Amino acid sequence: MGNGTATADLDVALEKHRTELTGYCYRMLGSSFEAEDAVQDTLVRAWRSYDRFEGRSSLRSWLYRIATNVCLDMLSAGNKRARPVDLTDSTPLAQAALMPRPDNTWLEPMPDARVLPTVDDPAEAAVAKESVRLAFMAALQRLPPKQRAVLILREVLAWRASEVAELLGTTVASVNSALQRARATLAERGDEGPAGAVSDPLDEAQQKLLERYVKAFEGYDMTALTALLHEDAVMTMPPFDLWLRGAADITGFMTTLGASCADSRLLPVRANGLPGFAHYKPDPEAGGFTAWAVQVLEISGGRITGFHCFLDTRRWFPLFGLPLQLEAQADEVEQGG
Repeated sequence: MGNGTATADLDVALEKHRTELTGYCYRMLGSSFEAEDAVQDTLVRAWRSYDRFEGRSSLRSWLYRIATNVCLDMLSAGNKRARPVDLTDSTPLAQAALMPRPDNTWLEPMPDARVLPTVDDPAEAAVAKESVRLAFMAALQRLPPKQRAVLILREVLAWRASEVAELLGTTVASVNSALQRARATLAERGDEGPAGAVSDPLDEAQQKLLERYVKAFEGYDMTALTALLHEDAVMTMPPFDLWLRGAADITGFMTTLGASCADSRLLPVRANGLPGFAHYKPDPEAGGFTAWAVQVLEISGGRITGFHCFLDTRRWFPLFGLPLQLEAQADEVEQGG
C-alpha cells in the first residue's frame, strides 16, 4: 500500500464485507462475540497480507478463505455451544432451580443487523434468516467444523462445490461427501435445514400475536399469556440450564421465582431472524426500569412455541444498542439494535 488513498480504499473494500462475514463466522462459532472477534482478525490479516493477494480469486472469496481458517482454528478446542434444551431434560416447576453454566456453554443471540446483509431477493433473505435461527444454529453445532463450513457455504451461501473445494483446499468429491454426511446428521436428529421454517414470516396475524404478547407480559396477565402459548411451548434462560415446557410451568415460574418481573416493559428487537424484545423489569432502588433479558420468540401455527430469555444483560444490551436503564416513561423510548 503506497499511499493514504490506497489504504483508505482498501479499508472501505474490506469493510463492505463485514456483515456477511460476521454472519458466516456466527454460524460457524455460535457466539456473537467470538464471531465479531473472528471477523476483526480476518480483516486485520487481509489488510496485512493484501500485497500478497494475487487476484486469482475475488476479494470476497479470499476473505472467506481467511475467515474459514480463523474459525477452524478457534474451533480446534472442540467446544460446541448449545441451548438448554440440548443438554438436559425439562424440569417440572416444583423442582426448578437456577444453576448457571459457563458462558462458553451457550449458543448466543445475535442482532439481525449485524449478520444479515441487505439483499434484493426475498428467497435469499428467507434462507439467510432461517440459517441464523436458534434451532438451526444449534443443529450446526452438532457437526464437525469442516462439515459445518461446507453446509453453510453450499446451502446457505449457495457456493458451487468447486468454489468450496478451492476455498478449503480439497476436492469436489470431498466437498460433496462432507455435505452428504452433514445432511445425514441433521436428518438423523430431526433437524431441519435452512429452508425448514421454525417461524412463519411475520404476517399481520403474527404482528397482532406479538402485540397481544406485549400486553399480556407487561400486564403480567397469565390467563392471556397462556392463550398465546403452544401447549408444548418451551422457556429457556441461559446462563441457567433450567428449561420449562408447557404453559402451566412457564406461567407458574413467572408468578413464583420470576414474580419480580411483574410490571415490566418490553421494547422490540430483531434477533436470529426472529422477533424479540428487550425486557426491562422495575428497579425498586433506582426507580424506572433495569435491563433483565433479551427475549427471542419462536412462533408457529399462530402460537408462541419458544420463549428464550438471555439474561447476561451487560453483554447483550450493548450488543443490541440498548441502554441498561430506562426512565419510568420506558414505553416511549425507541428500541435499539
